[in-house]
Amino acid sequence: MSNTEQTQRVTPASSGTLLPLLETLPGALFVVNDAAMIVYANASTQALLGVTREDVLGKPLWRGAPQLVSTALYQAVQQTRQTQAPSEVEYVSPMTRTWLHVQLAPTMGGLMVQVHQGRAAARRGAPVPQGKRLSIEDLNGLYSRIGVLTPEGIVLEINEDPLAEAGVRREEVIGQPLAEARWWSCTPASQEQLCAAIARASKGETVRFETVISPREGLDRHLEIAITPHRDADHHIAYLIIAGIDITERKRAEAEIHSLIDTIPQLVWTMRPDDSHYSCNQRWHDYTGMSPEEAQGEGWMQCLHPEDRQRVRSAWQHAVQTGGVYETELRLRLHTTGEYRWFLARALPVRDERGQIIKWFGTNTDIEEQKQAEEALRQSQERASVLMNSNIIGINIIEGEQIVDANDTFLRMTGYSREDLCKGRMNWLHMTAPDDLARTLEAHQELVTQQSLTPYEKEYVCKDGSCLPVLVGGIILEHHPHQAIGFVLDNSARKELEQRKDDFISMASHELRNPLTALKLHTTLLHRQLAKQGLQGSAPTLSSMETQINKVTRLVEELLDVSKIQAGRLEYVWETADLDALLREITNTMQQTHPSHRILVRGAVQTSLMADRDRLGQVFINLLSNAVKYSPSAEAVEMDLSASAESVTIRVQDHGLGIPREQRDKIFERFYRTADPKQRAIPGLGMGLYIVAEIVKRHKGTITVDSAVGKGSTFTVTLPKKRDA
Repeated sequence: MSNTEQTQRVTPASSGTLLPLLETLPGALFVVNDAAMIVYANASTQALLGVTREDVLGKPLWRGAPQLVSTALYQAVQQTRQTQAPSEVEYVSPMTRTWLHVQLAPTMGGLMVQVHQGRAAARRGAPVPQGKRLSIEDLNGLYSRIGVLTPEGIVLEINEDPLAEAGVRREEVIGQPLAEARWWSCTPASQEQLCAAIARASKGETVRFETVISPREGLDRHLEIAITPHRDADHHIAYLIIAGIDITERKRAEAEIHSLIDTIPQLVWTMRPDDSHYSCNQRWHDYTGMSPEEAQGEGWMQCLHPEDRQRVRSAWQHAVQTGGVYETELRLRLHTTGEYRWFLARALPVRDERGQIIKWFGTNTDIEEQKQAEEALRQSQERASVLMNSNIIGINIIEGEQIVDANDTFLRMTGYSREDLCKGRMNWLHMTAPDDLARTLEAHQELVTQQSLTPYEKEYVCKDGSCLPVLVGGIILEHHPHQAIGFVLDNSARKELEQRKDDFISMASHELRNPLTALKLHTTLLHRQLAKQGLQGSAPTLSSMETQINKVTRLVEELLDVSKIQAGRLEYVWETADLDALLREITNTMQQTHPSHRILVRGAVQTSLMADRDRLGQVFINLLSNAVKYSPSAEAVEMDLSASAESVTIRVQDHGLGIPREQRDKIFERFYRTADPKQRAIPGLGMGLYIVAEIVKRHKGTITVDSAVGKGSTFTVTLPKKRDA
């Protein structure tokens, strides 16, 4: 179709004079149809566009004449079509940066567009008032990328940033679909995103999305895009504004942050307020075994313990509604084992510049060990509560000399009331019997230095003045170093039983002593009479009787000694004793009475001591006798003597049964006998070492034992050369 024919189809008069008339009109002239296709262009258009009229005919105005394209012209075209009234508009060409004055007039089936270069005063008011027109220059500096599009996505205006970055000319973009611009077309997925967003915006929706474009090879940009529709007076979509913010650096920083977050030992997550997006660090995924897709929405709650889900959901909803801190404890399943561990979940809201919450940043910190410790503490507190409420053990808490708290059992034991306690009337020092004061102060010093107290016996003076035998232990409170807790057991029943036993032993010993003395005397007389009568055959039997009488006599003497020690009435006769002579006398006697073992003596002390000679002899006779008894398979026992400037040391060593470590501190207790069958087969009442320890103690000395089971024992007695009074 010729140009003439096209013109005749859209103009009211088709005559031979019309075309020459149009050619003579000043400025460039275009005739466009209702589809905005150029159906006529006069000769002046070539000077304006730089191309022949044949190059633009049949093309849309926006593509054929990109030098004219602007939002102002687009608005004017739209208004002229709607009003069917002539109009004009004046603006700066986004492409050529020159002023254009455009007059528009409706025709049958289209518009006539006459363009004049240079600024001119409009004869009629502009179709779009200057204050209402949108110019791309008005938006410079607000965003990194700005453009104005037709509802179909054709570029009307665009700023310089995207053009410079892509290295394209403005005329390559103006009047073209934005989706075909180089930076969009190089990334098909992003191009598809843009087309979908333009389609939604052209229906009146403001669309926001993030995307990646490629302005040129090797250069990617992350953009945050917003496409906003603008309406005309009749509420039709007039044009679209597309604004893009370069968020490449933010994305890079976020990637670095995510990389850093992946090294954090906690489980880290972010959540949008509407639960629409849930993202986690790699540690979270490794722990739960859930993929990012599985965690979306409320999917992440599947790894929660079923009993915790409703509580966690309520806490989350409350935080979202109030905008406060989200914090709760929950159990998360470890996907490799299926076990649940306790975590502390805590999140803070992240707000934009308007103060709106855009997401929550949270962490889950493993508190399994803490919860176990809390449970152990709870159980401990329950046990402590049972202990405190016990009607057997008295418990008190002391601070300095004052008892500041006590359970009912302790108050009942001592006869005090809780009122007495509250008014500070209970002082443990004043409540201690005078005879126990020194031992109590010594125990208190042990408590201070060692943080605990070896249980010891003492007597409390009760409120009514009576004395109560007790067994006391204690520890320093860890979190209150100035306070100690004491445990008190009523010892009166045991003390009464011991007293009865001591009374019985004392009575029995005295009752047995006289018959034994008489029996021993009669045996001696009988031995003499048989000798006179020459009846020597009966001598062995009589000697055996004497041996047994001597054993019983020794046991009775030991029982009497124990009874006297308990009563504090064991007598001592202090005199100067030659220790070497005493020990030679003892070893010679023991060698004769125990011919089965050789008694070897090494060394000498060469000193005299202020001592009870008979009592010291009793010590070493007992030690040597035990050494022989408890080493039945050995051939010898040994005694080593040595001295220093201050003291003398005597060691008695055997090569026999030995003593287990756990029994070494008990062998010096009264009537203690080991449970070992081999040792229990050896006769004795467990009194000898108790008496030995007491005698050594009265001589201001010490006795210790070193032993190995199956190898023997060594008893070491150390005595000071000078005995203090």
